[in-house]
Amino acid sequence: MQYDIQFKPRAVKDIEKISSRMQLKIIKGIEMLGDNLAGDVKRLTNFTPEYRLRIGDYRVLFEIENKSLIVYRVRHRREVYR
Repeated sequence: MQYDIQFKPRAVKDIEKISSRMQLKIIKGIEMLGDNLAGDVKRLTNFTPEYRLRIGDYRVLFEIENKSLIVYRVRHRREVYR
């Protein structure tokens, strides 16, 4: 299933703070995510948003609503679950 990817303003700010080399990896990972949830995706329990994508030391937190994939946050793994 193909998903339409949307970014929340906070996710865009998170990405802008990351080094340019890592930004490219994260954007590529998110693009792959839009195609049938490809990548290291895990459903989170007792946490909102419901899913996370692991890209190196970074985590992309997102939810799926109908045919839309909404990216909420992109943070380093030690900061993301606080």
